[in-house]
Amino acid sequence: MNRLSPKKLLNSKWTAVRPVNKEKHFIDVEVEFDELGNVELCTIQAAMTKRSFDIDWRSLKCREDWLVGWQ
Repeated sequence: MNRLSPKKLLNSKWTAVRPVNKEKHFIDVEVEFDELGNVELCTIQAAMTKRSFDIDWRSLKCREDWLVGWQ
């Protein structure tokens, strides 16, 4: 599992283990927290195509799907 802190999500870089549509490198462009400090929304953007989508931030912990940084 990738070590991940919700406070450090914004602007973090990720590499998809299995790229889809030639999108491999992503950057976290938006993180919204509720009043208790829990992550409500996490949006990542493909570096090449600029396509954005929401993702469950906990899925970034899985090394079988995501690698920390751009590899």
